[in-house]
Amino acid sequence: MKLLQIMVLSVLLLVSLSGFADTLTDIRRQAEGGSALAQAKMGAMYQLGRNGVVKDEQASAQWMLKAAEQGLVEAQVFMAALYDRGMGVKHNVNTATQWYEKAAAQKHGTALAILGRNDVAKGGIAFNYKSMRIRASKQIPVEYSKRFLRQK
Repeated sequence: MKLLQIMVLSVLLLVSLSGFADTLTDIRRQAEGGSALAQAKMGAMYQLGRNGVVKDEQASAQWMLKAAEQGLVEAQVFMAALYDRGMGVKHNVNTATQWYEKAAAQKHGTALAILGRNDVAKGGIAFNYKSMRIRASKQIPVEYSKRFLRQK
């Protein structure tokens, strides 16, 4: 009985791994073909070290930059956070601000908030945008990576 269970589990594992490989291969092929979402997914996989990809911040930034340059707003915010922290790219607050500006031009809520342009905070309690920006730059790469990987 135990041998049968081991054989069934082995077959299930092989089937799931082969389906997984196709997914990674498909995403890579789409990313290389110019799909901004697939490029962001590749960046996310490298950021988190998931789906058979070894964690690599530079590879993550390279793929995410491709998506951001195509106008994918979440990738633009992701790139801003990477530049704010110097993750996979050279730390550069000015470049980070430029990416936040591009995302804010598309009415992205987080980018607007980080730049101090959200209506909610205006006239409210004093708010430390610099502190919020630092916290956000730590959370965005992980949280946005998870979002990209959930998208179909």
